[in-house]
This record gives sequence, structure tokens and C-alpha cells, in this order.
Amino acid sequence: MTPVEIHQGDTPVVLGLPHTGTFVPEKIRAAMNARGRGLDDTDWHIHKLYDGVLHGASTVRATFHRYVIDANRDPSGVSLYPGQNTTGLVPLTDFDGYDIWTTPPNDAEVEARRQTCHAPYHAALEAELTRVRSIHGVAILYDCHSIRSGIPFLFEGTLPDFNIGTNMGTTCAPEIETATQQVCAAAKGYTCVTNGRFKGGWTTRHYGRPSEGLHAIQMELAQSTYLSTEARPWEYDVAKSGRLRRHLSTILTELAALAPNLKPIQKGTS
Repeated sequence: MTPVEIHQGDTPVVLGLPHTGTFVPEKIRAAMNARGRGLDDTDWHIHKLYDGVLHGASTVRATFHRYVIDANRDPSGVSLYPGQNTTGLVPLTDFDGYDIWTTPPNDAEVEARRQTCHAPYHAALEAELTRVRSIHGVAILYDCHSIRSGIPFLFEGTLPDFNIGTNMGTTCAPEIETATQQVCAAAKGYTCVTNGRFKGGWTTRHYGRPSEGLHAIQMELAQSTYLSTEARPWEYDVAKSGRLRRHLSTILTELAALAPNLKPIQKGTS
């Protein structure tokens, strides 16, 4: 297994795709129960949704499933949302709170997965952001996610369509947050929120260092915006996704256009 797929582009934007992978090594699959083997918490078809939305954008995509190890969690195991229901570095439950293992991994197995999956993904993402920043003076990480719009275990009510996360404005220049908000707010028929239930995962918080020319923003989409139904077989809806892709294209195009005005560091440095 190659844990990460990389496409090097020529724009200031890097798309992070930590949760679209569905590969589970057979030994790990054998330790899952039937619910775990369903892989229901995948960010279904997100790589397809974003494909070609911004011509020339770099992409860094994890190929392993988040149940193997979650590429958007702190490798130390610190909780992403203390005091709230969430899933950890290697989830023990799914998003509905149900067990996904017949034999949960021990500490040694978690560390092995960190070394073979989590670390290579982030090494690739770090390298691509550094390369892009060396060319453009800045790099903008746009972390691509999706989730079912109704999950009582994680949040009350129905999730907005666009969920923007910047860890309360700390992970990117304010122009990036504002531009994204404005496009989402103007998109007819959609709802949006900034720093609501999802404020940006570990990836956004770790790489978002605006003073160093590294900007990061997370977009958590409600899966109802582009899937036929938020249930198996998780079918990609061409009509829904076509409408959504136009708005995503506007967001990413505007972010790329902002890059030259973001007080870049000296080109050629890292």
C-alpha cells in the first residue's frame, strides 16, 4: 500500500484529502466487526467532488481509511474537541457511538499505524506546502471534508451545508476566512457557518501558521449537498454535485487570487 497520493500543481492552493481513502489492510479488517467493515464514516467521493475544481491545485490524499488511523488527529492522541463526543487517533467507535472492533488495537499496533500511515501522509503534506510556499511566497491549505448532516452522537440538529473552520480565525489570514464566508453565504439554497461544531481539525490547526506564510482552512460539507442519500450505497449525485462544484470553484479561485496579497515571506525560503 502507498499511504499517500500526491499531485503537484502550480497554484498557491493545496487540497488536503485525509478521509477519502478506503484501504484497510486485511489483518486490520479481520479485527473489525461488521459495523466497522462498513466504513460508514468515509468522506465519500470528496476527491471526485473536488477533482478539477481549481485547475493547477496540488492535492495530497490519504489512501488508508480513517478507521486504520485518522490522519486528521493529533498523533499524540490528544482529543480534538475536549469535553465533546468525537473519535480519536484510532477510532474505537463510529460517529454514532457504536463499537467498530472485535479486537481493538493495542498501543504497539497504534504506533505501527502512526509510523506507516499517519506520518507519511503528513510528511508529504508538509513537503508540498513547503514547495508551494517556496514558489509563491505563501501556501494555502484547504482541507477537504464531509460528514452526514445528522449525527446525534456528535451534534444536535442538522448541520449547515458549509462548515468553515479556522480555529476561531487563528489558522489563516482574515481575508481567506472572509472570502470563503462570502461565497458560501451568497450560494442560494445553502446554509453556512464559521467555527461552529467544526472549527478545523488537527491538520488545519497544525499547519495554519499565517505569520510563516502558511494558511489553513477546513471545509466540512454536509453530505446531503452532493450525495443522493446519506446512507449506503453512498451514491454520488451528479446534479447536486454539479451545483456544488460551481461554488467550490469560486471559493478556490478567489483564494488563489488572494495569495499574492498575503504578505508573503521571501521566495525561495522554507
